[in-house]
Amino acid sequence: MQKKKEKFLDKIVKKNYNNELELLLETKPFDENTKNILLTILYKIEAAYKDYEHVKRNVMPKDEFLQMIINIIENNVNEIKIVKMNSEEASVLNNKSFFVDKKNKKIICYPIERNLLYALSKICKKDIIIKDKYDVINVTLSDLLNTGNNINTVEPLRDFNGFSWSTVTKEIESIEHNLVYQVLRILVGAKFLNDWIYNKEFIIDYYELFVTKLEETYGKEISDELIDIICKLSVYLDMKYNKEVLVPLFKDKENIERKLNQIRDKKEFIKEVTKRKKDINKQIRKIDETLNDKILLQQEYKKRNEKLPLDRKIFSMKILADAMRRERENLIKKRKLYNEMLTPQKFVKYKNDLENKYEYLKLLENGNHDTLETNIKNELLEFQDKFLECFKIKIQNAKTKEEIKKLLYEFRYYTNLPYGKKQYINDIKELTQKIDEVSHMLILKAVYERELIQISNNEMFDYSIFKNIFNTRIIDLYNIEINIKIENNEVFFQMFDENVFEEKIKICDLNQIDTNGLLIKTNKNIKLFNA
Repeated sequence: MQKKKEKFLDKIVKKNYNNELELLLETKPFDENTKNILLTILYKIEAAYKDYEHVKRNVMPKDEFLQMIINIIENNVNEIKIVKMNSEEASVLNNKSFFVDKKNKKIICYPIERNLLYALSKICKKDIIIKDKYDVINVTLSDLLNTGNNINTVEPLRDFNGFSWSTVTKEIESIEHNLVYQVLRILVGAKFLNDWIYNKEFIIDYYELFVTKLEETYGKEISDELIDIICKLSVYLDMKYNKEVLVPLFKDKENIERKLNQIRDKKEFIKEVTKRKKDINKQIRKIDETLNDKILLQQEYKKRNEKLPLDRKIFSMKILADAMRRERENLIKKRKLYNEMLTPQKFVKYKNDLENKYEYLKLLENGNHDTLETNIKNELLEFQDKFLECFKIKIQNAKTKEEIKKLLYEFRYYTNLPYGKKQYINDIKELTQKIDEVSHMLILKAVYERELIQISNNEMFDYSIFKNIFNTRIIDLYNIEINIKIENNEVFFQMFDENVFEEKIKICDLNQIDTNGLLIKTNKNIKLFNA
């Protein structure tokens, strides 16, 4: 009963997160400069989050976001060392902006707020968030999602200041990781990704849920294509940014190549598996004999200890017996797996799994810088194409005004995502036609649902105005007003709200429209959206 009362009070009493952080920092051995930076980070996020939430729509609620940062500082960080640039203390950073030691809960960082926030986001995560059965991609895809989420965590601090929304591409740690993550967030939702990334139990197979969610929402064919592209990108991006995590995979490639050569000769494969089963049976019999014979157990105890260093010696025969029983259980599991592999259905699955893993491992051969950059570029472009097809499905499935409103904001956010250091999605020529198709489809749906006002009886004239809402950085689309002007036989319009006046944009030449047919007046401020 008491807990229910506390939850109810939390809802009606606004929580002061800055005070909560101040109290927490009193218990931490951070210096005053570090404490001030942390308090500033929280204050700026709290001030900017309303605009951030308004622009992106599909994000973690502000209270959860702020509480998450406080919880990370409380539970995952024991030491934060702020170092000056070019100082001796900064040498440990190795030309990076920060260093994270998860084991010792330590961060070393330059006095840059967004870098410290990124480090906080990184320090609380598991390196692997995908089950081992998906080996190869369990490493690379985990890295892709974690890095994308870290960049996403920094965004409200980096791109929003409480008044405006702007993106400085050079401040984004990896434009490619960010783009993939933001697309996935739109496809499956921020909550799903957060549940996956911050999952502590590791019981739920989120990768399987992810595949199922894509299939159910967008269909199996496009889902399979998306998964393949995402997995390839995860390998390529680790090759570019985090090559050291791939070192063990080079050995896996040789091992899987050998297994594939065996399995392609079915008779030879059955012969090999049968041999391994016999070896396992011998090992199990030997363990059983040893466990049931005290003299043999003593001999095994002496034999093993002779080979082990002092710090790994077995201290009693009871400990040895327990270890051998565990070994026996593992051997039985392995024998069961070999038995299953000999059944036709399991054999085909095993073969397909090996071939899929090998296909991803073969990507490691494309290590040449130019080849790698080309591959990343091609896969990213294909990824956008598939995403835009999925967005069409989202538009088709939208029923209510609120759903359409959300899609307008999501698509506006998407087209303003950085694609390169000096490019955004709406600058990519290869995507121009597809983006135009989607924006036209979305605007027509919005007009049909009476979400947008009808400013004329000329559909193409309306669209030439409406499509520009996907380029504007005005935070609240529903505050936008327009003014249409005719100057020197040319028709222009300008968008603005109470804070921002954007540049005039030419719509068309005057002779291209019937001005008598327009339902609006020129040189008059008009609200673009219905309330």
